[in-house]
Amino acid sequence: MVFEKVAQAIAQYKEMDTAAITLQTSFEELGLDSLDMVELIMTLEDSVGVQVEMEEQLRTVGEVVSLIEAAQK
Repeated sequence: MVFEKVAQAIAQYKEMDTAAITLQTSFEELGLDSLDMVELIMTLEDSVGVQVEMEEQLRTVGEVVSLIEAAQK
C-alpha cells in the first residue's frame, strides 16, 4: 500500500505512468533533485499521515517506502 501511494505521488509529480516506477527506480533516473525530494516527502507525509525524518540521502523509491513504513510503526 505504501509503495502504491509513493508511486502515485511520483507519477503525478512527474506527469508519468505509475507502471514505469518500481522499488528499484532511482530518483536520478526520474530526474528528481533534492528540492523535488523535499516537496515529494512533504506530499507523502500528508497523504499517509506520518512525519518522515530525512536524515540520509535517499536514492531509490524503495528507500522512501522503507522510511515511510518505519515511521508508521
